[in-house]
This record gives sequence, C-alpha cells and structure tokens, in this order.
Amino acid sequence: MNEPWMSTLAGEAVYRARVRGCLLGGALGDALGYPVEFSSLDRIRAANGERGVTGFLFAGDSDVARISDDTQMSLFTAEALIQAHRRERLKGIGGGWALLVRWAYERWLETQRHPGPEHAAPPQSGAPDGGLITQAWLYARRAPGNACVSGITQMYAPDPSLALDGRPGEVNPDSKGCGAVMRSAPFGLVNTADAAFAMAARAAQITHGHPTGYYAAGAFAAIVAHLVAGDSLEGAVLRTLRLLRRHPGHEETSAALTEAVDLAEQGSPTAEKVESLGEGWIAEQALAIGVYCALVAPSVRDALLLSVNHSGDSDSTGSVCGNLLGVRYGDHGLPHEWLEQVEGRAQIAALADDLAAEGVRR
Repeated sequence: MNEPWMSTLAGEAVYRARVRGCLLGGALGDALGYPVEFSSLDRIRAANGERGVTGFLFAGDSDVARISDDTQMSLFTAEALIQAHRRERLKGIGGGWALLVRWAYERWLETQRHPGPEHAAPPQSGAPDGGLITQAWLYARRAPGNACVSGITQMYAPDPSLALDGRPGEVNPDSKGCGAVMRSAPFGLVNTADAAFAMAARAAQITHGHPTGYYAAGAFAAIVAHLVAGDSLEGAVLRTLRLLRRHPGHEETSAALTEAVDLAEQGSPTAEKVESLGEGWIAEQALAIGVYCALVAPSVRDALLLSVNHSGDSDSTGSVCGNLLGVRYGDHGLPHEWLEQVEGRAQIAALADDLAAEGVRR
C-alpha cells in the first residue's frame, strides 16, 4: 500500500467525514436509482410525474430504501482495503492487496448465491474470516452484473507488477460494463491518485478485461483521491485526464470525461442532456454521467436526482454521483432525511470509519 496524504487535509475529522460521505453518498444514489434501473425516462415520468423520481421509491410497505449490487461490491472493496492496510500495519506484510480484493469479491458472490450467512461456504485457506459475509442484510440479489458474476468465478488475481498497457485483460476481455466502475471509489479513499488509478484498474480486471472498463474504474478512483485531498471536482477530473493520457488505449474514457465537463459548462441541466452522454450501462458512460451530474446541478439533492432520472443504469450512475458528492462535501453535506432511510446505513458508516482509521494510522 502507499504513503498517506493526510498532511494536505484540514484534519482527521475532515478526512473521516469525506470517507463516510463517499460510502454513504454512493449508497444513497444507488438506493434512489435502483427502483428505476431498467425504466425508460418516459416510463419514469409517467409513473412519477414530469419531474420523475423526487425521492425514494419503496417496495411494498417497506420504509427502507434498498441498495443494490453497486453498494454491496463497494463495501466488499472497502473491507479488502481495510484488511490489506491492517495486515501491512500489524504484520509488516505488504503487496497482497490484489488477492485480498479477489477474495472479497468471492465473499460477495457467496451473498448472491445463498439466502443467508449460515449457508455460505467457508473462506478459502488463508482468506480472512468474518466481516461483511456474516451480515444477513447483504444477502440480497439485486440485479448483479453478468460480467461481475462470471468474472469472479474465474478466480483471477491481477499482477500489480505488470504495466497498464491498454491490452485486453485475461478475464472477459471484451467487457467494459460499469460493474468495475461502480465499486472502485474506495481505492481513492486510502491512496494517492496515481496509486488509486493503478489499483482500481488492476482490480477491475478481475471481472472486466476491456481497457475502457478498467481505465474508467481507475479514473474514478483517481478523481476520488483528488477530492479527498481537497481539490474541486472539475480540478480532480482535469488532473485525472492528464493521468489517463499516459496510458495507451485511454481515448474512450478520456473522451467521455471531456464530454461531461464540456456539457456541464453549458449549465441548465436536464435529463435529456444526461441521456446525451449515454445510458450508463458501460463504464465510461456511467462515469461521465456521474461526473456531469455532480458538476452541473446546483445542490447535492438536485445532482442526485438528476443522476437517476434517465433511461438506463440509474442505480450505477446515482452511486457514482453520490460517491463524488459525498467525498467532496462529507457526510454532513448529504440530505440527512434521505440518509436515515438507506438500507444498512449504520453498518456502512461503521465500515467507513474503519477504513478512515486505517488511512489515519498510516
């Protein structure tokens, strides 16, 4: 793992608030978008009025806003990074993060295959025990991505020593779905931007081998790292674009981010402008939509609603937007009446605090 950048922050309290905000904001956007993930904009408006989704849409008589696989996988990513930092800090054993991340995704896959923790398979030899896989609320199958499921079953652990050269990865080499992007924010919470980019891109190759699939994940993590360090969102994106250009095959990801920034400069956000960036099913589009909405909307609430009111992968774009807004403004900048209704809110906050503690201790 890498040296911290805590000296650039106003203090540990700001850092903790940003880590909490990132994970909680992602869950909030995810929960807003999940009920309309497969709905067209016309159907969303027909069911909810011309403004579309204006708050949580609850299932049945529930008053809990359900999160999807986006938040689930983000949490397992965070857990793996906590384990990697802790192992290096307490045992002096570094360099094993890639295997820990793969093991974490295998644990997530167990939650998608079984009704509860009592049915989950025991961890592989050497893999950590306990943690998120023991929490019953995570055993919910919420439309997991095909590439994520098929990729994890191949049990591939990336080699961090290899250069990111723009060639297809070993697993799902043609896949650039957004499933690697939506889980990658935690890499930016405990690393410098360069290291976050490299780690997230490598971890993305566990399931998504297309260069745009893994570069978009790396770019997202790098943007988050710049935000943690106190940069503006536009500044974070522009710095990440310079980082991207050092890597062969970056063009699709760079073009999507540039289009998002240019569109945001026009002001006057609309759902139709969101849809001009795509539907969010593929990596660079999900990232671009999340960035555009976070840049252009006048408030956190407006940005989150903008990010889910479109035809396409509303929970993933909402999750990306929420991660960005949460790390930019901290958990206190998120709508608290919404946060109180998010599924697993207390457990997500506790995991965020554990991740922040590891970042501070470094």
